[in-house]
Amino acid sequence: MTWFAFFLCFFAWFGMAPLMILVRDEMSLTKEQVGWCGIGAVSITVLARLLIGWLCDRIGPRLAYTWLLILGSLPVMGIGLAENFETFLLFRVLIGAIGAAFVITQYHTSVMFAPNCVGTANATTAGWGNLGAGVTQWAMPALCAFFVTSFGFSEESSWRVSMVVAGAVCAVTGVAYFFLTQDAPDGNFKELRASGQLESKQAIKNSLAIVCKDRRVWALFLIYGLCFGVELTFASFGALYFTDYFDYFKQLSTVDAARMAGFVAAGYGMMNLFARTCGGLISDRCGRKWGLNGRVRFLFAVLFFEGLLLMLFSQLSSLLIAIPTLMVFAVFVQMSNGATFSIVPFVNRKALGSVAGIVGAGGNAGAIAWGFLFKTDAFTWPTAFLILGAIVTVCSFLAFAVQFSRDAESEARMITEEATARHRRELLGAAT
Repeated sequence: MTWFAFFLCFFAWFGMAPLMILVRDEMSLTKEQVGWCGIGAVSITVLARLLIGWLCDRIGPRLAYTWLLILGSLPVMGIGLAENFETFLLFRVLIGAIGAAFVITQYHTSVMFAPNCVGTANATTAGWGNLGAGVTQWAMPALCAFFVTSFGFSEESSWRVSMVVAGAVCAVTGVAYFFLTQDAPDGNFKELRASGQLESKQAIKNSLAIVCKDRRVWALFLIYGLCFGVELTFASFGALYFTDYFDYFKQLSTVDAARMAGFVAAGYGMMNLFARTCGGLISDRCGRKWGLNGRVRFLFAVLFFEGLLLMLFSQLSSLLIAIPTLMVFAVFVQMSNGATFSIVPFVNRKALGSVAGIVGAGGNAGAIAWGFLFKTDAFTWPTAFLILGAIVTVCSFLAFAVQFSRDAESEARMITEEATARHRRELLGAAT
């Protein structure tokens, strides 16, 4: 339920991205306005992720996800009412709140899984959730085309109805999340607090302030902007990049160009099916062999190669070479995402929601910053990708600012051993 809920949130969040070629023509949007739409899509998510992390510590991931899905579905469906740039941008900003689902997903899996496999669990649920951004790149244009060919809708009406469908599915999933999940392995937060097994809300109300004083949290905040922020940027501008800068797409009709470019951009997102999991899995193995600082060194390596590959992609003009390069680049971006959140659970376990919220917000803060590179007329989008790749390469060394003490290493080993012993006892009990 956790990864599926996140999948639908991502699907709805970036459902407009592959349809922007239709919206741009209908509303006569300029390059600057398209850029603002991309920035708007990720802006409010920064605040939403900060709030939702703190909220998870207080009310638990089950209720947080339920309300986010139900309330977040409203602007997803409402964007179909937009008639001009201003109202369209407003709904794009409001839809961005649903991106806070990522923090709940990471919080929920961090609570449910032991330290020796939490990186793999976090990366898999997030990666399969991020898959929604890839699937929506081809599914939304296909759904749009379905309404045109099967029901005779106009292009203007088809994209609006498609978003209503996406929002309705999110609302239904929100109700299902309430009934089909629980907050922790031992039960829901309300019952655990009543029995004294969980700290009171009063005890954790200052958790955000405590976390804000930890420089490692802000290093991870910036790092996540270098990987997930880049992923969001490409999710917003990737389909348009191919239609505008590769000749093949200029020969097609508007709907066909949107659908074909969506397929290419979808391949980028579809790498999440395994790439982010690989990042978490390898990080877990580095953690078992070299400790927490081994996880940090792996994070640096994948970030560094991500930057180099993005610079290479930005200089390619041949579609046959650009697409494979993009796929390899996608693998390193998404491994970087997984490697980052394989470290997050070890920074401050008593304020996990606040840590996850701040680091998760860093991804969107990065996407906002990178969005300005694509809004300006000062240089082309290939140049913007080149500059962004250089920034990632240079700033990958920030990973070494995330250090752990010997006490933290010992604590992580002790928790892992306790969780393993408990699991063995449960297996023996089930066998007898």
